Amino acid sequence: MAEGMKPYYQDESVTIYNADCRDVLPTLDKVDLVVTSPPYGALRDYGGTGFDWRGSMKPISQSIVDGGVIVWNVADETVNGSESGDSFKQALFMMEQGLNLHDTMHYIKEGVNFPESNRYFSAHEYMFVFSRGKPKTFNPIEDRKNIFGGMKMHGTDRLKDGSTRQIHGEGKVVKDYGMRYNWWKIDNSPTRDNGGHPAPMPFSMAFDHIVSWSNSGDVILDPFMGSGTTLRAAKDLSRKAIGIEIEERYCEIAAKRMSQLVMELN
Repeated sequence: MAEGMKPYYQDESVTIYNADCRDVLPTLDKVDLVVTSPPYGALRDYGGTGFDWRGSMKPISQSIVDGGVIVWNVADETVNGSESGDSFKQALFMMEQGLNLHDTMHYIKEGVNFPESNRYFSAHEYMFVFSRGKPKTFNPIEDRKNIFGGMKMHGTDRLKDGSTRQIHGEGKVVKDYGMRYNWWKIDNSPTRDNGGHPAPMPFSMAFDHIVSWSNSGDVILDPFMGSGTTLRAAKDLSRKAIGIEIEERYCEIAAKRMSQLVMELN
């Protein structure tokens, strides 16, 4: 719990603060995983709050334990036909804070995309994965159908002279399903329990990243909590969760989602 700061909501596994993350983060213990989607420039109306991404990202970068991971879902604002490039600026800034850019993942939207007059549909966002040192946890999701599943394959290794040699001896049976790629197709259709938030994080995005980068009992943080999707996924997966949100109306929505879940579990 943040020292001297009263939570907006708290139960046995979730704590919510209605405050600016820049004020709360220095008072918290370090966490195992951050999963968040910060405001994207002026793409959405979040209630008139501006976004000082440098001022917010610095304490966020310091919020994880050694081996901890930050998943940063972001897209660029387009102004007068040109993208802001803020996503790349933010990735470089995190690296300047001493974090590794462990992976540049892509979220492929499967919902409706709006046409643009002079360029291709924008149907993806970035999911930058930063780590403090080597990630201490990686639980790969294996749901990619292998076209050679069940077949016995002989791998090859290319030598310096350009020739190849067979490896795996008698051959290795290919599993039916393999590790998914680092671009995830995700349904971004709004759900009924997000309370009208302008840009809710897809539940499966939060859920799958929490599965991938943490274990049961770990502490998950979302410093831009919104309507509480990350917290809901963390609770479902038996993690502890901390959410910080500057807009009280979204804290109310998130608290209602958490309390309803507590009632369902009981």
